[in-house]
Amino acid sequence: MAHLLMVESWVGSMSRLLPRAIQEAGHTFTFLTRDLHHYLRTAPEGAAHPLLGARDVVTADTNDPESLVPYVERLHEVLGFDGVLTSCDYYLPTAALLAERLGLPAPDPEAVRNACRKDATRRVLEKAGVPGPRFAVHEDRAELGAAARDIGFPLVVKPVDLCAGMFVRRVDDDGQLAAAVRALGDFPVNARGQRRAPAVLLEELLDGPEVSVETVSHAGAVRVAGVTDKSIGGAPAFIETGHMFPAALSGAETEDVVRTAVDALTALGLTDGVVAHTEIKLTSAGPRVVEVNPRPAGNRITELVRRVTGVDLVAAFVDVSLGRAPDLRRTDTGLRSAAVGFLVPEATGTLAALDGSGLRGAPDVLEAELAEPGRQVRAAGSNNEYLGHVMVGDTEGAGARVRVEDLLASLRSGLVIR
Repeated sequence: MAHLLMVESWVGSMSRLLPRAIQEAGHTFTFLTRDLHHYLRTAPEGAAHPLLGARDVVTADTNDPESLVPYVERLHEVLGFDGVLTSCDYYLPTAALLAERLGLPAPDPEAVRNACRKDATRRVLEKAGVPGPRFAVHEDRAELGAAARDIGFPLVVKPVDLCAGMFVRRVDDDGQLAAAVRALGDFPVNARGQRRAPAVLLEELLDGPEVSVETVSHAGAVRVAGVTDKSIGGAPAFIETGHMFPAALSGAETEDVVRTAVDALTALGLTDGVVAHTEIKLTSAGPRVVEVNPRPAGNRITELVRRVTGVDLVAAFVDVSLGRAPDLRRTDTGLRSAAVGFLVPEATGTLAALDGSGLRGAPDVLEAELAEPGRQVRAAGSNNEYLGHVMVGDTEGAGARVRVEDLLASLRSGLVIR
């Protein structure tokens, strides 16, 4: 039995999946957070938050690595940790740094920092010759305007240090660019109280569908669990509206995106102790890397993989965080594809009605989670405003995506926001 230190977590599904994987493997964990109430606010009514299943819950300033490192070193002397991990993007570099300082299994902290900063990722991949969009990074608005005209409209504006699609926008002219940059400037601190970098990333708008490659890196080798497709909506934002695993690609397309993802991970140095989610556009000019996330995929993608292949990427994350070889053996689950779709609100107000009764008893529905009437809703601008999700499986082939889109259309017909 091992003892892991978990440094913060997301409050969504991973806050349930990761504690479950740790406990099912026979391990325990200590939960380290700067604000326990951040998690208690999201606990299901009448139930304790899964993170409170920790052996110990410790409060410290996780936003200050300089004071956190010596504190955790003293904590390690008393509690004895075998690994350090987090599911939250904002604390991935901190977890890697702590593991390294404690002499525990860890990916290279600099590699993790580079992957968590979109501008650093772009520079590393460009130097290594891994294909991506044309890009520029600036703080000054005049320099941003000149760079935008050099790249050419339309283009994509991104913060360098946020996630879940926050403030990522398509812009078609100088006016839209100025508005997007102002919106970013009005958000100087992220949801975890960390001050943001003022740099803005501009990227060429890539054509083609988007997929993600789910991988596990251990002992210098990158192993591929599969490729997931992605549906995008909410223009000019880029909101993930659904995913299917495996992606409906040809053999040659799969080989191309897998090779590109492995090249990106290798260039960044993410070849040990990492479960990664690498997003790639299948453009008319070939695969182009969108971003590299050095943690398990969110938005229920790990569950899609598990439902189809039997491979538990969250359990693999626990294994590699302990320096152990992950079990990536596939089993026949009976499903040939699985898809998840998200209900994205297009209006702001109060949720008055959302009827999910048609989902009950449907044999292909694997999961359904919908918001209750009375909830305050705002028109979605990122992946943080979903009103729920539906997951389905297909035993015959790649029909799961079409099926989940049909179910979402039915749900939208009964959706009332006032």
